Amino acid sequence: MEERQTEISQLGEFGLIRHLTQGLESRNASTHKGVGDDAAVLSYPETDVLVTTDLLLEGVHFDLTYVPLKHLGYKSAIVNFSDIVAMGGTPRQITVSLGVSSRFTVEHLEQLYAGIRLACEDYSVDLVGGDTSASRQGLVISITCIGDVEKGQAIPRSGAKETDLICVSGDLGAAYMGLQLLEREKAASAGQKDFQPDFSGKEYLVQRQLKPEARADIIKQLKEAGIKPTSMMDISDGLSSELMHICEESKCGCRVYEDRIPIDYQTALMAEELNMNLVTAALNGGEDYELLFTVPLTDHEKMEKMPGVKVIGYITKPELGAALVTRDGQEMTLKAQGWNSLA
Repeated sequence: MEERQTEISQLGEFGLIRHLTQGLESRNASTHKGVGDDAAVLSYPETDVLVTTDLLLEGVHFDLTYVPLKHLGYKSAIVNFSDIVAMGGTPRQITVSLGVSSRFTVEHLEQLYAGIRLACEDYSVDLVGGDTSASRQGLVISITCIGDVEKGQAIPRSGAKETDLICVSGDLGAAYMGLQLLEREKAASAGQKDFQPDFSGKEYLVQRQLKPEARADIIKQLKEAGIKPTSMMDISDGLSSELMHICEESKCGCRVYEDRIPIDYQTALMAEELNMNLVTAALNGGEDYELLFTVPLTDHEKMEKMPGVKVIGYITKPELGAALVTRDGQEMTLKAQGWNSLA
């Protein structure tokens, strides 16, 4: 029996927001008033406030033929949390604005919000407001995240110094390979009624693409070890692009070693299967939402002992430029070939 589908027009804009946000309770002391007024009321007397926003457009940033709405909701929230975490901060509140075309029902939006709510639950973040509007372009999601960090302790992109070590968390290229796998299965399913995609042995790649995480655990580890990164950002557009940002903002150069870039076994197998260059995928794939950061050389011993983090290179003088040192010792100039939605 097919589930009943409710047209959005039946609830109206305010009815819809009330329906999607009912039962929300505040988790953060900084949230004084959440959903239900003209504006949320937040109070941050002791800390610096961090604000970030992301716009996700159907057909540009996601494809609903293989992205479940709950996963999309979760990921939409996480990419914003990750930006706050990449400044060394803690995400506290989000607002969610949606542009919705007529093909979506209330039940579709319930699934999307189930994912957003789950992300908020997992990271103790409060959903404090938003907006909905009709859209002629499918689904549009805009999320703004507010977070905080101890006064003067936000980690910018601009603090890297010569001889600093370059570190990354987790592994790289898996989300990109997950996307290639999903695209391949989508192409294979074209015109077939009961097509079953085959992800066996590649579950990690699909998970990395559909359900990324913000690495707040790494921030905690660094604090506990007494390490303050000199610069940091999250890897959303690919390692190469992000390194170029740090070099540009910090007015420095860098050397990264090909054989030190952390890559998961499933990522390597998938690259081989698709006849793709593995290092190119790790450098330019993006959407891993791992942390890329620099620390003083004096922290080398501490970094070597830290689980889930790898030292992959070092910062140089600006005139030496940004380069990848290949396995055979050749230097290749890094190019920012990451994701560019405007290209």
